[in-house]
Amino acid sequence: METLLPYALLCLTSLFTLANPLGTMPVFLTMTQGMSEQQRRFIVKRATITAFIILIVFVFAGQFIFMFFGISTNGFRIAGGVIIFKIGYDMLQARYTHVKLNDSEIKTYADDISITPLGIPMLCGPGAIANAIVLMSDAGDSWAMKGVLIGSIAFIYILTYFILRASTRLVGALGETGNNVMMRLMGLLLMVIAVECFVGGLKPILSDIIKEGVLMAK
Repeated sequence: METLLPYALLCLTSLFTLANPLGTMPVFLTMTQGMSEQQRRFIVKRATITAFIILIVFVFAGQFIFMFFGISTNGFRIAGGVIIFKIGYDMLQARYTHVKLNDSEIKTYADDISITPLGIPMLCGPGAIANAIVLMSDAGDSWAMKGVLIGSIAFIYILTYFILRASTRLVGALGETGNNVMMRLMGLLLMVIAVECFVGGLKPILSDIIKEGVLMAK
């Protein structure tokens, strides 16, 4: 139980920050400008379901991918840390990627944007995938921790669904300054998580290198 609670908090904070529904709101509103509330609801539902399914697939298939390509968990932690740090740095700068909506292609575009770019890579990008695989590796053989991870992913995307559904009101309430402050705080938190991830992968590798150096010296 002492291990489970910190693990659950790590899962929730890191996944929520990487999914970044608050930062996605202004982009989502820009992309769906001119659409009805029903069309927006359809896009949000499809995007969150897509992101959830993709992340769950990588959570369970991640270890097989490692084995197939001969990738070590520690190496992936380092790479994942770099990716997550870059995402956090961009968030710290409050950078948004605006996509202009073509009014003549609203119907076709509505089907497309719910999968890409909203579902992938905005709500489920390389940072979220890398983080989820590392968290699954941390769970080891503990089914309780695996259950916490799956439950956290489901909770985050359910929360994301409701946040994006209420995006019009939330963006208006927070204002541009509020959105920028929120994004910068989340970016800073993400950079800290990324450093921990990077160091956690680097330490065992450096330890092995030092041990090999000592043995060779003898």
